Amino acid sequence: MDILKLRNDFPVLRENKELAYLDNAAMALKPDCVINAVNNYYEHYGVNVHRGVYQLSYEATDMYEEARNTIASFINASFEEVVFTRGASQSLNLVASSYGLHNINPGDEVITTELEHHSSNMPWFNVCKVKGATLKYVPLDSEGRITVDAFKSVLSNKTKVVAITYVSNVMGYVTPIKEIIKLAHEVGAIVSLDGAQAVPHMNVDVKDLDCDFLSFSGHKLCGPTGIGVLYGKKELLDNMEPIEFGGDMADTVTKTSQTYKATPYKFEAGTPIIAGAIGLAEACKYLKNIGLDNIAKYEKSLRDKAVSLLKEIDGVTIYNPNAETGIIAFNIDGVHPHDAASVFDDHKVCIRAGHHCAQLITAWLNTIGTVRASFYFYNTEEDIKKFIEGVKAAKDFFSQF
Repeated sequence: MDILKLRNDFPVLRENKELAYLDNAAMALKPDCVINAVNNYYEHYGVNVHRGVYQLSYEATDMYEEARNTIASFINASFEEVVFTRGASQSLNLVASSYGLHNINPGDEVITTELEHHSSNMPWFNVCKVKGATLKYVPLDSEGRITVDAFKSVLSNKTKVVAITYVSNVMGYVTPIKEIIKLAHEVGAIVSLDGAQAVPHMNVDVKDLDCDFLSFSGHKLCGPTGIGVLYGKKELLDNMEPIEFGGDMADTVTKTSQTYKATPYKFEAGTPIIAGAIGLAEACKYLKNIGLDNIAKYEKSLRDKAVSLLKEIDGVTIYNPNAETGIIAFNIDGVHPHDAASVFDDHKVCIRAGHHCAQLITAWLNTIGTVRASFYFYNTEEDIKKFIEGVKAAKDFFSQF
């Protein structure tokens, strides 16, 4: 990869040449091609899809549905298995509300973990509360990892759903998900996989994984905000009820009955996220052209260099020194994460501080929060240098007090 050439694809980096953007786990920057695709729709089409009987609407509809094809191909799914949502959070909630509330019964068990983002475990906490089911947690090992053996220890014939992350947004660990999915299926359970931190950074093949559901957001993989994807096996989606009702998803409506369109449209009430879908498809093509394997390898190399330098600084606790992805969770001894973040900002380094919408793992770490640096393919060794300078500056500044 020609990193300097790739960086030039991003207006934010062109306009802020001194910026070290290391908050990629929260939001990826947008390349020109994505911005142009969104602008092209608004400038040259700007009309609704599916309903118009005029040429401009036909053409916009073709663009929108071709976007679904592109995104389906990106994760090796079928067209009918891709539902557009507002983001990973809505996708994960859709599974819990549509599948969970109709298939979980008193005495059933749902398995989740302390590594989950709130959007992954909170919907199932609610389902279990409403339906009288039991929510069980996979014990984490000494590093805070999910292991296959630990998963086996909570799996039973009562398990109906496994709600689990592919990559932790705090620890950056990759879950041994393929083995877990196989074990879950052996007891008849389905797996709802949070792929928000995985899909932008590695090759994800839903057919190879055999996951039942996969959720991810567009904004984390260089796409627009406000667009997400729920992948679901067609046979499961076909048997699920919509949770929102209105225009575009209805088939026939009378005073005494109503029917819905086929999957995926029955889950997409109202005017679709047209520009978002078109932009997300362009982002998928952009990342595919770079190569997800190349991205994963490069991010890991950057992270390893940053961790090596971070270890040389006294008074820094690294919570995930051996993570496989580009996330570093750490704290500076005696410095509140938010205070540290303010010093980083003074040095033009963008990082994230807090519990990262994952309070369970924060509590497991026995801390009020962490500082999180997260790398993507457009980051450089110069960004690492600025990051390390920021750590030293924060440590030195607060050592005065």
